Amino acid sequence: DPGRNLPGPSQHAHPALKAFMCGSLSGTCSTLLFQPLDLVKTRLQTLQNHVQPGGRKVGMFAVFLNVVRTENVFSLWRGVSPSFLRCIPGVGIYFSTFYSLKQHFFQERAANAGEAVLLGAGARAVAGVCMLPFTVIKARFESGFYNYLSVPGAVRSMYETEGMRALFSGLPATLLRDAPFSGIYVMFYSQTKKLLPPEVTSSSCVPLVNFGCGVVAGIMASVVTQPADVVKTNIQISKTRLGTVQAARHIYKEHGIGGFFCGAVPRCLRRTLMAAMAWTVYEQLMAQMGLKS
Repeated sequence: DPGRNLPGPSQHAHPALKAFMCGSLSGTCSTLLFQPLDLVKTRLQTLQNHVQPGGRKVGMFAVFLNVVRTENVFSLWRGVSPSFLRCIPGVGIYFSTFYSLKQHFFQERAANAGEAVLLGAGARAVAGVCMLPFTVIKARFESGFYNYLSVPGAVRSMYETEGMRALFSGLPATLLRDAPFSGIYVMFYSQTKKLLPPEVTSSSCVPLVNFGCGVVAGIMASVVTQPADVVKTNIQISKTRLGTVQAARHIYKEHGIGGFFCGAVPRCLRRTLMAAMAWTVYEQLMAQMGLKS
């Protein structure tokens, strides 16, 4: 049992807690690496609201260079504090919920495609609701429109000026984005791995195989859920209260169908690479602990 070789209290921890620890560590690595892509995506979606119809659109690299030139290179990690506060426990909650649901419902067999969608979506819905306040704060940090100095200061300012409801703004849009993303991701990830020959999935290249399957799954899931991401960002950075339908109508009226795919490239890159890395690290750590992920 590989788990016997691990020192410390993790040997005796509950399997769900082990899954939480593995998920949190994988979330730490992927968040730190890919935060700049998330900032560029948020800035693109924010700038979209200030471009006149027919005006020149700003590209991903232009935003990237502008941030470095007008601020500094470390500004690309603006919002990393709330990202950590959201992703480290959030990814842990996701994977521990995922593991618990999988063990409860599918202990003796592998989930089929439809069940994989429900499994991934259910785990993400739990994590999304728990961590939504940090998602809102992160979006505001990245937008550059709010002069928050710290996460506690942001919470206090939002509570005093907008009320507790502001910390949960965009909940429907967030769930419409995250639950389908995770469901679609888990489905494509598990089904892609099933298509590979056993000698590949059991070879020494398992981490590379897992990462490759994660990239394929991430691209598919990112494209499908991009419109919900744009709506969510617009709601959370708005200084007036917008509902999900109102925000969607505004985006369509001002920018047409294309407006729902603003920031798609950096988001697709980030979500794909982040999810692929998180799942690869998670599966490796779970294997080291002697648990089947």
